[in-house]
Formats: sequence, C-alpha cells, structure tokens
Amino acid sequence: MTPDAFRRLALSFEDATESAHMRHPDFRVGGKIFATLGYPDEKWGALMLTPAQQKKCLALVPHVFRPAKGAWGRKGSTNVHLRSATKAVLLPALESAWWNAALKRPHARPPRRVRFAPGSSSR
Repeated sequence: MTPDAFRRLALSFEDATESAHMRHPDFRVGGKIFATLGYPDEKWGALMLTPAQQKKCLALVPHVFRPAKGAWGRKGSTNVHLRSATKAVLLPALESAWWNAALKRPHARPPRRVRFAPGSSSR
C-alpha cells in the first residue's frame, strides 16, 4: 500500500475530505477525523478505531497494525504499516474508522455505498 493508495481508499467513502492536522494529512467525515497519513512517520498511517476494533485488527494481522503510542493508542488509535497493508486488509478497518466518525455527525445516516476508483491497485 502506498500513501497515495491509502489516500484514494480514504477518500472513496461518502463525504470524506482531506485536510491536515499537526502537519499530517488527515481524512474526515463531517469534520471528524477517521484516518491520517504520515504518523508517526511516512511509513505509517493511522485509523481512529475503538479499542475493541483495534484488538481485532491486532489479532488478525499484527504485522500490519499496532496501537498508537500512549493514551491515543489505549483509546483505539491504531497505526497501519503501509508497506505491509493490502487493500483487502485495510478496507474493513478503514470502513470501521469511517463509521466511528460518521456516526458522531448530527443527523448521521448510512452511506449509499463505498466508491472505489477503477484500476486502483491493492499495494
């Protein structure tokens, strides 16, 4: 997974936008961050998961996911090793992070569907 592939996946969700927070690109829905790139460095992304979702990711693919350091990690923030991630592994976790943020919006509603760019690669 490249940073650009991560970006395309994150932006494929309904109402997802790219912004920046603390000098890192981030991805938001309704103003709420659900994913970031470049944290803790350019080899990593991060997802805003719940602790239970994080635990599942770590159990299934520990070489791809790790808790973020400190309190953020204990609250579910999860780093993604981009080079080790594939679309098949990342997409369900990214969708969970999107839902976590989307449901915090006023008048939240389910997405119509996830949109993917034709020809996008899995790495």
